[in-house]
Order: sequence, then structure tokens, then C-alpha cells
Amino acid sequence: MKILIVNGPNLNLLGTREPEIYGTISMEKYLENLKSEFHSYELKYYQSNIEGELINRLQEDDFDAVVINPGAFTHYSYAIADCLKNIQKPKVEVHISNIYKREEFRQKSVTAANTDAVLSGFGMEGYRLALLSLK
Repeated sequence: MKILIVNGPNLNLLGTREPEIYGTISMEKYLENLKSEFHSYELKYYQSNIEGELINRLQEDDFDAVVINPGAFTHYSYAIADCLKNIQKPKVEVHISNIYKREEFRQKSVTAANTDAVLSGFGMEGYRLALLSLK
């Protein structure tokens, strides 16, 4: 199974960005751990700070399932929501922090309705839990 993991804006800074919220491990390091645990999956990773690039990547359709953390686009990108709606494959939305304990604007996801599940507040472990849900 080919699984695409997609991260949105500012998630390239994982490991250094607000460690009290996002932890101290980089996505690259965490991805190494995921690849060793889920060796039967082909994990592909993509990150961009640009909305259109995320949509273009999702439209490439070279995966069997997607795990997405849209970052701030979660709260206002109807374009990404529409893109996800068009993908007829398993989709899990992940948020490292508990978005419901944060600022009011972060408590609404416009993308979640177009995914099969949402994980929020499990830290980086949310990516692992998302992969487990796809077995």
C-alpha cells in the first residue's frame, strides 16, 4: 500500500517550532521511525507552505491513501477541502495539537468533513495512529 503523508504550512519547522506545542522531533526523523515500523507500506512524504502546491500533489493520484495535516489551511482552505472531497481513497486528517484547546479560529476545520477520520492532540503520534487506522 502506498500512503502519502502531506503536511501544510510551517510544518517544515517541526522540531524547532514552538516545541511546547509541537514537540522536539523533526518530521524527517519521525518519518524514519514510521518507515521502520510500517515497512510493508510505501510511505511518501510531501510538505509545502503553498496551498496550490499541496493541491497539485494530492491530484497526482499515485497513492492508495492519504494522511494530511493541512496546518493553518485546515481552518480556511475550501480549495483543499474540495480537493479532498474529490479523492475517493481513505483519508485521515491529523493535528499534532488539540485544535479544540487552542485559539477560537483554530477550532474549526473546513477540511475534516472531506476525510474519513480526524486525529487531534496526540502529538506526532497522530501520524502513527493514522497509519494504524489504514491497516
